[in-house]
Amino acid sequence: MGYHLAMQITSGTIVDGKVVVEGLSLPEGTLVTILARGDEVAVRLQPQQEADLLDALDEADCEEGISAEELFIRLRRFG
Repeated sequence: MGYHLAMQITSGTIVDGKVVVEGLSLPEGTLVTILARGDEVAVRLQPQQEADLLDALDEADCEEGISAEELFIRLRRFG
């Protein structure tokens, strides 16, 4: 699987087993990635994996970041 610089983020709803997205038209056969919210699927981690993940989240919270606006400005340089 490759990564493409021209990406879009949107939300949709499952209707009759299919993802329905309003306001976005994609060509037939477009490859999409779906991230589902909710607690239908639980991720089980070993205690050490959970500790590592929590440490990484704490470290990420301490690091200085950039705004979404700045992120999009930087990404536009590539596309």
